[in-house]
Amino acid sequence: MFIIYIQFTFAAMTALIPHKILNNTFLLSAERCIFWEEKKILIVSDLHLGKTGHFRKSGIAIPQAVFKEDMQCFVTQLQTFKPDQLIIIGDMFHSESNKEHDFFLKWRKDFASLPIHLVKGNHDILQERWYSLAEITIHKCELAIDNFIFVHDINDCTITNDCYVFSGHIHPSITVKGLAKQALRFPCFHFSKQHAVLPAFSKFTGTHGIEPKRGDSVYALVKQTIVAL
Repeated sequence: MFIIYIQFTFAAMTALIPHKILNNTFLLSAERCIFWEEKKILIVSDLHLGKTGHFRKSGIAIPQAVFKEDMQCFVTQLQTFKPDQLIIIGDMFHSESNKEHDFFLKWRKDFASLPIHLVKGNHDILQERWYSLAEITIHKCELAIDNFIFVHDINDCTITNDCYVFSGHIHPSITVKGLAKQALRFPCFHFSKQHAVLPAFSKFTGTHGIEPKRGDSVYALVKQTIVAL
């Protein structure tokens, strides 16, 4: 297990951190999304909308407040950054349709002018007509803009030297150990030389511990703050 030893200081904690890639600026938000300044595009991954409804249909009493909290956070980020476009790199929805998807359609009317691009993930299994009704542009494998490629699973993409890839899927996290021999795991952004992995936007997900290599950049998400490690 990869463990980082760190003593937190308030100076290292903020709600936004800029990260430069190929002369472009990407603002990393503590609310688990990225804003591409030059293109005015908001980038998110793994919203898993409808997951709590899916559990309730299976008899597991997950409160709907979890879904509402994620949606409110989502709306807040849209209102904060005012993007010209939204890119979702996979698992926007979770499994088959349920009432939470209907709530999304009502929400969509409030942002009807916002172009939404979805690179389909393994959980995006709704019928094509549903995405059409929600006015979501589907990209089955990847979306390319300039020298940047957006995919759900990094293993589904061939990385070349002249491009940089953004992905999601694994819900990355990092283990941080303090001075009192206590360890905590936090969701994180992980940037390597040629690709980045975004944290799951939904808080109702598990995480996968990553093992950064020398030269990688990792940003842990600690409540409403983001910490560069």
